[in-house]
Amino acid sequence: MASHGPATPMTSRPCGPLTGTADVPGDKSVSHRSLILGAMAVGETRITGLLEGQDVLDTAKAMQAFGAEVTRHGEGAWSVHGVGVGGFAEPDQVIDCGNSGTGVRLIMGAMATSPITATFTGDASLRSRPMARITDPIALFGAQSFGRQGGRLPMTIIGAADPVPVTYTTPMPSAQVKSAVLLAGLNAPGRTVVIEKEATRDHSERMLAGFGAEITTEATPEGHVITLTGRPELRPQTIAVPRDPSSAAFPVAAAVLVPGSEILVPNIGLNPTRAGLFRTLIEMGADITFENERLEGGEPVADLRVRHSALKGIEVPPERAPSMIDEYPILSVLAANAEGVTVMKGVKELRVKESDRIDAMARGLEAMGVTVEEDEDTFIVHGMGPGGVPGGGTAAARLDHRIAMSFLCLGMAAKRPVSVDDAAPIATSFPIFVPLMSALGADLAEG
Repeated sequence: MASHGPATPMTSRPCGPLTGTADVPGDKSVSHRSLILGAMAVGETRITGLLEGQDVLDTAKAMQAFGAEVTRHGEGAWSVHGVGVGGFAEPDQVIDCGNSGTGVRLIMGAMATSPITATFTGDASLRSRPMARITDPIALFGAQSFGRQGGRLPMTIIGAADPVPVTYTTPMPSAQVKSAVLLAGLNAPGRTVVIEKEATRDHSERMLAGFGAEITTEATPEGHVITLTGRPELRPQTIAVPRDPSSAAFPVAAAVLVPGSEILVPNIGLNPTRAGLFRTLIEMGADITFENERLEGGEPVADLRVRHSALKGIEVPPERAPSMIDEYPILSVLAANAEGVTVMKGVKELRVKESDRIDAMARGLEAMGVTVEEDEDTFIVHGMGPGGVPGGGTAAARLDHRIAMSFLCLGMAAKRPVSVDDAAPIATSFPIFVPLMSALGADLAEG
């Protein structure tokens, strides 16, 4: 059973200007998918720039458990000898996905149409998260699932021996659900169709096409219709993982907040289904420029130059939520330092992330002297102007890396230090966060 080690309290103190270059880790979404699709291809896929956070390392171990040969050759450099679509072996141990909702949900989809059985678990946070959003659609292919009450981990999946293709309309905007269904569809005969009312991040579609799958996306009055032809022979690829825009959000936000700051954040993936935060920040008045714009592996990439800026509150359109769903915690910190009110609508998906992120940010911001309002699908932050947040409190991270990093960024620009009760979960997605931010000029210390 996965568990969380000793808590690591951390305090962030007001600091001087942040300067330098922030080399953030590889994109987590692309890293997970490159390992999984590499394991489902025939031959050797080579990956550079892989994020080596615990979430991704857990996915690498899972692919080994299903029979793929996964090898690390150096920092960020990995290879995967795949077993082909439908070639997964039955694992002889429980698959522990740690803190990763993306990892467990995509892997469940990938194995759901093979005649094997696997049991999944994770840490306390992951075991509290809903899995019915995956087990419901994979049941349509013929898979069976047996978990705790409420459809929670630990959970055993019995893959379909004779899978059938599926047409599935996603009940909520979720790239994880869409991707799980597409991965399940790889080993089903005929065409599997996913219909989503709002477009979500499309890394899976881009990467499936790169590996040789026949996949199309069409915009219709009903929504985005993605059609995958099953049972292809996936071809191994050479993948250069772009750097993670969700990780970049933290040094970008800190540089915007701390007076006198100017930093460069190179090689950031700017897939339009992921770049909503940067568009929102520019609307709020942030000084962000995109340099050296280019394509790498089919993904748009640029270097971000970021300078301290005075922000104004805005209303973030709900249709933008899928392109920045992981960035609302740090956006709420930015909103607390803006002039006026920032309204975030269409954000109920935040309630079922690694924590209830609306509640976590609301309670933490209140502890720092910020006024907030919330309902099930809306979060409103009353800005206190640049440097106006009193700080001086402790926020509960709730085993959630993005909550911890968001409040540590707040402390860099607040009037008094800001503490989090546990910074250890940061290692799941951004293991170099503390040294990277410290090198830019942040004042972070355990305790």
